[in-house]
Amino acid sequence: MSESPPEPVNRVLRVVSAAFAVVFALLVASAVTNPAAQLAVSLGLVGEGTTGLQVLRTLLQFVGFLAAAVGYLAITDQRGLVGVSRPTLRDAGLILGGGIVLFAFQYGALFALGRVGLTTGQNQAVVPAGDPVTYYLVMIAVSLLVVGPVEEALFRGAVQGGLRRAFDAAPAILIASLMFGLIHLPSVSGTPGQQWAYVAVVVVLGAVLGVLYERTGNVLVPGLAHGVYNAVIYVVLLAQSL
Repeated sequence: MSESPPEPVNRVLRVVSAAFAVVFALLVASAVTNPAAQLAVSLGLVGEGTTGLQVLRTLLQFVGFLAAAVGYLAITDQRGLVGVSRPTLRDAGLILGGGIVLFAFQYGALFALGRVGLTTGQNQAVVPAGDPVTYYLVMIAVSLLVVGPVEEALFRGAVQGGLRRAFDAAPAILIASLMFGLIHLPSVSGTPGQQWAYVAVVVVLGAVLGVLYERTGNVLVPGLAHGVYNAVIYVVLLAQSL
């Protein structure tokens, strides 16, 4: 019978494995998104600089994320890391409450930063390439059905779940949330200070989602809470654009 590695070594291996899962997801998403989007443009399915292309690229990116997460779990034989079950009434309350908490925290953080003369950068996912009304309407559905669940399957399921096998809940949630925040950095515009302020806010949001997964063991709970949070942001932007 093979022995488990010493605890410090096991923890390092788990962090490295979690980081690999994230990098692997980025590579797969890039490999899927760019060629497929270019093919769609060349075939005349979508036009350059249009809402259709922007939404398509988002969908392709998350198809890549999902494929990478599934592949990582299969390669490492850790399919049990991602707990999925039908949400209960309690879960539904946590989903709705979690989404509201995330939204309230973001605006509270923006208000607090503004009081001391600081601002965060802007995620390019909320900047429409074409008609803003169409884009925001579509992204409300995409957030709920694709973005939230897929990101949480990767970060709370594969990443946090793997870390949880070597760490207590708090450090596992924190490390996964740090990775979650850092992955957003390239998509944020603004000064370096504004970009890192945005990442800091996202890290806290990730920690809330991590707690939801820790408490329920069902990735659909943080996934849908994340989707609700993103959808509410797009609803606000939609209202402002009308």
